[in-house]
Amino acid sequence: MKKWLTGLSIASSMLVLGACGGGDDSGEDTGNAENQQESQGQTASGSGEEGGQSAEGGGEGQQQEMPEPDMEGVPDVVAEVNGEEVTKDEFQQAYESQFQQAAMQQQMSGQEVNQDELKKQVADGMVSQELLIQETENRGIEAPEDEVNKTLDDIVKQNQMESQDEFFTTMEEQGMKKDEVMSQIETRVRMDQLIAEETGDIEPSDDELKEIYDQQKEQMSQMQGEEGGSEMPSFDEMKPQLKEQVVMQKESEATQTLAEDLKEKSDVTINL
Repeated sequence: MKKWLTGLSIASSMLVLGACGGGDDSGEDTGNAENQQESQGQTASGSGEEGGQSAEGGGEGQQQEMPEPDMEGVPDVVAEVNGEEVTKDEFQQAYESQFQQAAMQQQMSGQEVNQDELKKQVADGMVSQELLIQETENRGIEAPEDEVNKTLDDIVKQNQMESQDEFFTTMEEQGMKKDEVMSQIETRVRMDQLIAEETGDIEPSDDELKEIYDQQKEQMSQMQGEEGGSEMPSFDEMKPQLKEQVVMQKESEATQTLAEDLKEKSDVTINL
């Protein structure tokens, strides 16, 4: 949970996730910010023997050892964004979180994690995050108390806790003080408002949703083959989920487009 909170604003903007999804067959995530860390594929392509990557023997079907994140050669200042620094400590927390998912995908695919490429993608995502945070400040976007409390209540519920007090106690046990947690939640709220400004009201049409439904139904049919399997829920049953999927997709696209525009206007240096 601590690592998830550390990357809260990253998850909210879907930028690090989008960057780290490049290069393999990662799909656009359609869940909420908390589930994005779990559901979106991370880069697990590439080759080399970085970070002590090895297999337990050469026999087919044998379990590969989990690789370790390699921080050798990472500078104390990973990036500079309009005079603001992305430090090695900040980068390490974000990188280790993304690396764990890439390593798990390695276990399934058999492909080694290209750590050099993954580092560049995570650094690029953190630069995008910093640019968006700066943009919320430039636009004077604030975090209303009611929105902060609503977001906090959602986090408490999603972590299956009884109260905010229990949540803050748990976070303090993991080394994060209440003011640190609240600062990140406020950042998330501001980022959400920034994304809303960019996208406006998103109301997918029934035709748009039906097209996605038909695509998913066809994919399900192909996966099951002639043997058949469970029947896909009806369009009406799937409609809320499909709508959320479209909204998240469009928010992600708008956010990444904004980040790219900001990069072109900003003074950015990545030291990897």
